[in-house]
Amino acid sequence: MRISVVGGGVIGLSCACRLTEAGHDVTVITATRPGETTSAVAGGVLFPPLTVNSDRVDRWTATSVEEYRSLDAPGVRMLRGTFLIPRDAPLPSWAFSMPDLDHEPGRLTFTTAVVDTPAYLTWLAERVAALGARTEYRVVSRLDDLDADLVVNAAGLGGGPLAGDGTVVPVGGQVVHLADPGLTEWIVDGASPVLSHVIPHGRHVVCGGTQEPGRTDVTPDPGVTADIVRRCRDLVPALAGAAVLGSKVGLRPFRPEVRLDRDGDVIHCYGHGGAGITLAWGVRGGRRRSRGRRLGRLGHRI
Repeated sequence: MRISVVGGGVIGLSCACRLTEAGHDVTVITATRPGETTSAVAGGVLFPPLTVNSDRVDRWTATSVEEYRSLDAPGVRMLRGTFLIPRDAPLPSWAFSMPDLDHEPGRLTFTTAVVDTPAYLTWLAERVAALGARTEYRVVSRLDDLDADLVVNAAGLGGGPLAGDGTVVPVGGQVVHLADPGLTEWIVDGASPVLSHVIPHGRHVVCGGTQEPGRTDVTPDPGVTADIVRRCRDLVPALAGAAVLGSKVGLRPFRPEVRLDRDGDVIHCYGHGGAGITLAWGVRGGRRRSRGRRLGRLGHRI
């Protein structure tokens, strides 16, 4: 079957990988290279948003974690870390899938996949090409214009407009890269009014972040950079002397719920917010459903 996958971020490339492995004739159509996508800005630690309690999202996450665990891919490793939550918050449903979870009020400690997204996305794109898929760098204005037996709409922020779906909105997220002083654990503070995270990747640490609904530009704000550095150094004092390497901004494709369904000859797979890395290997497809059926409730994510 000739299949066009629209989108070259982690969702589109993961879909293309699975489809080429299944023997289909796949073309990835994307306006940007992997390192220029929103996926490449992500901190890359795997677990769903704290506000989500969905069996489907939990399964998607567990599937992805196990897939990353089995991959021999650059930028991917299993790392223990801590997630701080409000002391009175219930244990999130996904925590039960973490086999080595240590839980005490206000703190969850467990091992999960940590992904250096630029390195991993470059490898994933090369893997898709090695499997025989083609890549075309161009903008798609209409899904109906594509010459394919089946189209996968995995265009992230562009997925909504291509589907005539006005519920997809950008949620800006700024991160700062600091030199890694040798951190051996990640930490995410979800108990504070502004979520902060420190995710080490060996040579650099991704520090964040922000949640800016409606943001449309990707130019880093120096004032926000300074605030992120201050928050993350307070959270992890070992970063006090770490050099600031740079800042990045991504526009998360937020939707009240992930859309994963089939409408005629189009499979829609978009609206993952900031959880694309977390869900990429779990959202493999859905049963044929009517237009607009929403699957997998998600909130904002780092």
